[in-house]
Amino acid sequence: MQLSEIHIYPVKSCAGLRLDRAKLDRFGPAGDRRWMVTGPGGGFITQRDVPQMALIRVTPGQGTLHLSLGDSSIEITQPGGEVPSRLVRVWEDQVAAHDAGDAAADWLSARLDRSCRLVFMPDDSVRMVDGAYATEGETVGFADGFPLLLIGQASLDELNRRLTAPVPMNRFRPNLVLAGSGPFAEDEWRRIRIGEVEFDLAKACSRCVVPSIIQETAGRDAQINRTLASFRRREGQIYFGQNLLYRGVGELRVGDSVEVLS
Repeated sequence: MQLSEIHIYPVKSCAGLRLDRAKLDRFGPAGDRRWMVTGPGGGFITQRDVPQMALIRVTPGQGTLHLSLGDSSIEITQPGGEVPSRLVRVWEDQVAAHDAGDAAADWLSARLDRSCRLVFMPDDSVRMVDGAYATEGETVGFADGFPLLLIGQASLDELNRRLTAPVPMNRFRPNLVLAGSGPFAEDEWRRIRIGEVEFDLAKACSRCVVPSIIQETAGRDAQINRTLASFRRREGQIYFGQNLLYRGVGELRVGDSVEVLS
């Protein structure tokens, strides 16, 4: 088995980036979901409610972030310590973040047709992984709950075999894709090694409406969740992919070998 794809999502719920390699830091893959769009009260906004977020292209720079949608774009400077931190919310977690300013807020509000702000999670902000699954006090950025999501390519292939029209992997917004395993083999693993980094498979990923959003158009595809529910539903939830925790930081590269440890 090999690591076949690496993805990060610099702004939570906006378009992702495909990489050849990624370093792991205490938030997850470096640069992954350190930015987030919030409502006026600080609550997070995602494709669940605003599918058009999928169309916002993101290009991170050295201390900058470039956002574009159609012919409109904006260059944003990463806010630093000169900006007072404020609390924002991801599910039940309150997290300290820095606001990216009025220009970013106005640009996003116009593109998404609602009042919103853009915030950045600084290096000294701490958001803990759910203690029911964390083993070493792991932390996470603005991802839903875990620093990494893994999916086997064979699992998507099996889903596509059941669909009338196949879908790409980006519907599921994984960080890591593996080649060479059997369909849903990842459901049975507890610990793996990718390259030189060891990972714990903490929890199967329960899916919401996002896989039904066509990432290239923000349109809806009703067939995918219906099909998943027909063979991947347990206890009222649809599961696809595995959430990961990792033991120590390191670098991952496409082509790294994957070994099942338990």
